Amino acid sequence: MSGEAPWRLDSWKEKPAAQPVEYPDHAHLDRVLAKLGTLPPLVTPSEIERLRYQLGLAQRNEAFVLHAGDCAESFDACTQENISAKIGLILSFSLILIWGARLPVVRIGRIAGQYAKPRSSAYERIGEREVLSFRGDNVNGLDINERTPDPERLLSAYFHSTATLNYVRGLLSSGFASLHHPRDWSLAHVRSPALRREFSQIIDDLGDALDFSRTIGADAFAFAAPYERGGARNALAEVDFYTSHEGLMLAYEQALTRELPVPGSGSGSPTAPPSPSPSPASPAPAPAPAPAPPTKTQIQAQTQTKTQSQSRKRTTTPLRTSCGSATARGSSRARTWSISVGYGIRLLEIVNPDREPGRVTLITRYGASKIQDHLPAHIASVQASGHPVVWICDPMHGNTQTSASGLKTRHFGTIVTELAACLRIHAEAGSRLGGVSLEFTGELNEEGFSVTECVGGSMELGEEELGLRYQSFCDPRLNFEQSLDVAFLISNHFKKERRGTQGEGDVLYTELAGRFAAAATTTAAK
Repeated sequence: MSGEAPWRLDSWKEKPAAQPVEYPDHAHLDRVLAKLGTLPPLVTPSEIERLRYQLGLAQRNEAFVLHAGDCAESFDACTQENISAKIGLILSFSLILIWGARLPVVRIGRIAGQYAKPRSSAYERIGEREVLSFRGDNVNGLDINERTPDPERLLSAYFHSTATLNYVRGLLSSGFASLHHPRDWSLAHVRSPALRREFSQIIDDLGDALDFSRTIGADAFAFAAPYERGGARNALAEVDFYTSHEGLMLAYEQALTRELPVPGSGSGSPTAPPSPSPSPASPAPAPAPAPAPPTKTQIQAQTQTKTQSQSRKRTTTPLRTSCGSATARGSSRARTWSISVGYGIRLLEIVNPDREPGRVTLITRYGASKIQDHLPAHIASVQASGHPVVWICDPMHGNTQTSASGLKTRHFGTIVTELAACLRIHAEAGSRLGGVSLEFTGELNEEGFSVTECVGGSMELGEEELGLRYQSFCDPRLNFEQSLDVAFLISNHFKKERRGTQGEGDVLYTELAGRFAAAATTTAAK
């Protein structure tokens, strides 16, 4: 924008920080940041370009975004078993979505870097002691004797992120995501026979479709064309997978930011990367026009109810990431900026002046009781501005509550009610929901049981069961079974929409609210 100072890598230092981390030894911090600046980037420019392009597809309603994982990761959870379980759940969820919606799914995990957590207070009381708040494993330790911020933890965060990314890449390139044997994503621990039947039916139908493709000779060449910039070589065996984290540690983010050429930019626009993996039962989508040459970090803005809709035009400190057409800026992954809707249209104009598709994602998180009061006006404002955005619903954060035993929890009934309302409101506004953001986990304990952190769902988990396997040290997560409940509800909605078997105003609400709100009431009364 004219009249504004040029963006620099360290421009953030000139802005006020709401929750800064105070390190006792700044010289030590500087040495660690200098070391981080010399280490290899976590991902490649090609992957950044592919993500931007695929988010552009979601903005044009040609793909659906699944953003899912932990509220905050821990170093101790960086194990083969936990990573495999998370990826397996994301693959299962996306398979259900693809089968019902017949849309490619852009998979973005909250994984491989989500090691920080925001805290409203610098101190917390544990027993009789007041100690520094736990800010996540890349700042300090959960043990009360490890609360002093330690710069070495930033290096640990980098190496745990690297280990996770390398294992995920190896897992997905070794056939783990193959559609030829999705039964390997086990449902043995799922309590609901109906849920197992629904998933098994999809697997059986998928097997029939693949057998048919092989019979007519399509399997030998379908979806197997080589692509530039690291494209998937076979959509039946491999998938694109991206990772994300919240940019809460800006010094860390700066140290990991690289300025690199945009792949294939040369003297013109880069070749369009391939779409995310299409449905095995539908033809590959037609090639889209080549994307514009500039690319930067992906910006995700979270709209929250603490700001009123009338404040959306307020001018405030911008987040500026504009750069030249031959550079790619950003640490490697989709970055979530936790900002209020008060930045409004001004922010859209600043971070995306050229109105590039796939540049800005808006994640709405109002709460089931407040979404109707805020979302319609916010959609109308963005539509009037003409800015291309991807709308994503986060039905988790606005619906956190405290159980009678004092544990933070979320009720499945309110989660799906907000999701249903979001779909309905977008449809009524002539808009479309482009994705969903969920906090869920596929982790199992040694006995093979899922976590018990959210109540309700088809397993009818009650508050008295929360303490059985409550493992999160941050926010409560949906477990494997509850996550698949959400997947089937969304999938069935899009299947009905695709077949024209539901009215525009129906938009999932009847099935969603009717199927689980009653169960939620029953569970809450137990």
